[in-house]
Amino acid sequence: MLKQSLNQKLLQKLSPQQIQFIKLLELTTLNFEEKVEEELMENPALESGKDEGDLSNDSDDSFDYDDGGDDYDSYDKNDDAFDSDLDVSDYLGDDDGGIRLNDQYSGSDEEKEFIPINSTVSFRENLKDQLASALNSDQEEIIADQIIGTLDDDGYLRRPLRSIVNDLLFSSNVRTSEEELESVLKKIHQLDPPGVGARSLQECLLLQIRRKAKTKNTPITKLAELIIEKYMEDFSKKHYARLIKKLDVNEQYLKEAITFIAKLNPKPAGSANDNVKTDYIIPDFVVKEVYGELEVSLNNRNTPELRVSPSYRETLKGYEQAKNPDKSVKDAVQFIKQKLDSAKWFVDSVKQRQNTLLMTMQAIVNFQKEYFLSGDETTLRPMILKDIADRIHMDVSTISRVASSKYVETDFGIFRLKHFFSEGIVTESGEEVSNKEVKKILSDAIDGEDKRKPLTDGKLMDILKEKGYNIARRTVAKYREQMQIPVARLRKELQ
Repeated sequence: MLKQSLNQKLLQKLSPQQIQFIKLLELTTLNFEEKVEEELMENPALESGKDEGDLSNDSDDSFDYDDGGDDYDSYDKNDDAFDSDLDVSDYLGDDDGGIRLNDQYSGSDEEKEFIPINSTVSFRENLKDQLASALNSDQEEIIADQIIGTLDDDGYLRRPLRSIVNDLLFSSNVRTSEEELESVLKKIHQLDPPGVGARSLQECLLLQIRRKAKTKNTPITKLAELIIEKYMEDFSKKHYARLIKKLDVNEQYLKEAITFIAKLNPKPAGSANDNVKTDYIIPDFVVKEVYGELEVSLNNRNTPELRVSPSYRETLKGYEQAKNPDKSVKDAVQFIKQKLDSAKWFVDSVKQRQNTLLMTMQAIVNFQKEYFLSGDETTLRPMILKDIADRIHMDVSTISRVASSKYVETDFGIFRLKHFFSEGIVTESGEEVSNKEVKKILSDAIDGEDKRKPLTDGKLMDILKEKGYNIARRTVAKYREQMQIPVARLRKELQ
């Protein structure tokens, strides 16, 4: 039997303004600029620039927060300041956000500039051009196109030939066999860059060695080919003693072969990949030392100053003064109020974002002042998100949003904010230090080790204990992995 009852609950719910602020807070400087431009285009009630009365104001603030004085929801109905000749239909008809685009060029011929187009040939197109003269039939051309299209961005063919046979049958209605695919693949293996079309690292290296051996076949190239073809596992794990015994060669001879192999390219298409994207870091903060004091500023770059449009306020006032408004006037008032609300919320959110970012960065600089003055990583203090949250009386999640995606430019380089957060370690003397100090000691010890006999994690642990850091071997291994340093066996080199 269905029972009905009434319950009361208290729930926390984010308002649209809070959601907008959170989204703006997470944006980097570049993304924030794009968001501001997007908002300026979509909302005609939002404008960039200062009011005429503010032109003499030399304030360094990045955003001119103008709430227009009186609230736009209430106006004096007897105010004669509204220009009756203003045609407000221009505002209501602009679905493009108040910006009209004109495809007619109005400048003089001298102002026209023709930008040259950079014409490039992609990696896969280059392969097809090289292969064109080596194919004997239309079917081989279709097969070659399918194989080249299946190559990874680094030039490897990781899809099984059997699957490519099925792909050709379903996509191009071409019946073929693995043997025919193998025949076309061998032709691809002869193309540049050497090693393209390999199905494994071993095959990639062998293709490059054999290509070099055609022009210069020496005992070293023969030994290198033997190592990769027969003893790939021992080579990859740096079991040099085993290789010397199995190949019956001296250490110097083996070293020359390994040096030869090390010069080969494990990613043949890496430099020719047309899908590589370069990410440029734009710092969100700038911290500079000025006469012994640290100054923190936001990097606002080309972000314009924002304000709520005064003309939209006047337009709203004119509509509210209308007598006996019909439905179209009411719709217009609702539309304008909606745009004004949205503009005011956005300006408020931008102002709040600016203040939150500056407060957070200032707290981090104050906490790590010694580091920002010296640049010495060993002076970094243990610091977690809660330390900063408590200092500026904000939630930990807010600090996390700031630290996760922002960068700061200092006198010693550009760093991610996360770089300054670290766990604390207690030394034997009872002093709490940052784990970055421990990582620096590990890094220095590994850099100065004998590469013939690299330091194991156990020996690294002993070095730290001698310096007063009582750390377990598994913790040493964790820090080493965080620094992307391989185990001792893989750091071994032949001298």
